[in-house]
Order: sequence, then structure tokens, then C-alpha cells
Amino acid sequence: MVSTGAMTDPEAMALALCLLFDSRSDRLVRELWSRLEARGVRTLETHTHGRHHPHLSYAVLIDGDPGAVRAAVADLPDAGPVELTVQGTITFPRGRAALACSVPSAVAARQERVVAALEGTGAVLHRHYLPGRWVPHVSVATRATGDGLAVVVNEVSDVLPLTVRAERCALIDTSTGQLWPVDGIP
Repeated sequence: MVSTGAMTDPEAMALALCLLFDSRSDRLVRELWSRLEARGVRTLETHTHGRHHPHLSYAVLIDGDPGAVRAAVADLPDAGPVELTVQGTITFPRGRAALACSVPSAVAARQERVVAALEGTGAVLHRHYLPGRWVPHVSVATRATGDGLAVVVNEVSDVLPLTVRAERCALIDTSTGQLWPVDGIP
């Protein structure tokens, strides 16, 4: 695993700065994942390394120095826990489905500060996490198309209304699931 240097090698880690949920919210999302898996829809429960956490990503990096990223995040102020209201289901290309979350404007501003700090390290962020392009979501299904997408929509509808609470933040290597806790929540 790469711990310093740019992530230009295909074997290098892919990093995401994520908000992680309190135990209740984590359990509710994991229960949804399990119900979908039981109905034949692949979720983060079984995707890749199987060490995924229910989360809201502030930023996903396609290139950057992990040490510099961790230092930049450590310098951001703690803005406290975040409540997200799930409004429904959102779909992305290639059958990715997620909980569609509304966030207060202060949370959008926090995400923009995170992006600025990460870009200040020379990191390159995935275009969907740039200011004005970020769509707050909690990933659910990894390849739901056709009938599977209908299953996702029905299962999500059955748990609405839903409010989840993020009480922790971590830098996560998405290729392995390794997690580095962040002090506070930027």
C-alpha cells in the first residue's frame, strides 16, 4: 500500500474523505443493504473488499499525496456532527443507486472548504466532488438496473422519512477499506 507519493500507479490507493454515521444510522443503512442483497441487488455490503462503511463522501481523489491530504484535513476546524435528511433514491450511471440527501447550506460550504484544502495539496478530485457539482448521497447499490433498480426504489421508499447523523470523519482507502480517523468533522 502506498503511504506517500502521488497516486499515479494503478496499484495505489484511492482516497475518499467521508462522514461516518452514528451507530443507529449505520445500522439502518446496513439493514437496507442486507434487505437489498437478500432480494438479489448488489450493495456495498458485498462490493469489492466488503469493508465498506455507510458514509457520505465529501471528496473522492483520483490523484494526490496521502500524507499531504491527511495533513490538510487535520488543519480543518471541527464543525461538529451533521444531520442529513433522506428524500428518496438517486441513480447514477452504470446502475449505481443511493439515498438522496438534502443538506443544510452550511454543510455544502463545509464540503467546499474540504475541497479547497485538498486541492491546495495538489490533489486531483473526481469531477463530481468539485464545488457546484457535489450531489450529497449515501451509496446503496453498486449495479442496480432494470428490475433491480425498482427493488432499490421500493426498499428505500419503505424506510422514508429517514434522518441520518454523521458523527465521525475518516480518510478511507476505497481500494482496501483501510480507514484513518480524522479528529473532528470538517
